[in-house]
Amino acid sequence: MHIPDGYLSPQTYIPIYGIMVPFWGMALKKVKNVLTSNYVPYIAMSSVFSFLIMLFNIPIPGGTTGHAVGAGLIAIILGPWVAVISISIVLVIQALLFGDGGITALAANCLNMAVIMPFTSYFIFKLINGTSKSKTRINISSFAAGYIGLLIAALATAFELGIQPIIAKGEDGLPLYAPYPLSIAIPVMALEHLFIFSVVEGLITMAVVSYFLKYEPESIYGLKSNFSL
Repeated sequence: MHIPDGYLSPQTYIPIYGIMVPFWGMALKKVKNVLTSNYVPYIAMSSVFSFLIMLFNIPIPGGTTGHAVGAGLIAIILGPWVAVISISIVLVIQALLFGDGGITALAANCLNMAVIMPFTSYFIFKLINGTSKSKTRINISSFAAGYIGLLIAALATAFELGIQPIIAKGEDGLPLYAPYPLSIAIPVMALEHLFIFSVVEGLITMAVVSYFLKYEPESIYGLKSNFSL
């Protein structure tokens, strides 16, 4: 879902930077409050894990890519605010060192994958699982969290791309940035994620949460009794 430079207009990416700055600030504050020496390796590993699974990029028509992200998994295991930091770090490294995603589009990519996705996944997990300790219910909740979280993030990406022909046109009436309207961007992104990428995301999320449930259930943030952020 990485959006490269040249596909978002300043009317889009500048306001999104304005949205992301408070999120980054709040995430740093939240993580600092819970950060301990035992917690640091998990945050580092979550970033590495997300980085690795994002390497399996498949180009999608319209100027973006499809892949698993791991944001929902991080939100369930470590909390959504940790996911904001972990995924943002990954996206910055990818944009600066690997040219995967653009600098102007960095905030948009972070909004989609480091905010919308982890918070959606976390809420879905808590909504379905509640405080249940049932392995079956946790597995279903984990899969749904990963699946729906990635799908919603993909639709947000499609919306950002699809509005470009509406808000940024040249004097000749042609799009200056992403050329595909909402009628194309949304179906393409939705179909690819409904049947491929979100399924993979759901399975990865379920598998890793199941592993933690077996060996370190007390460390799963999403299984805490209180619905807290």
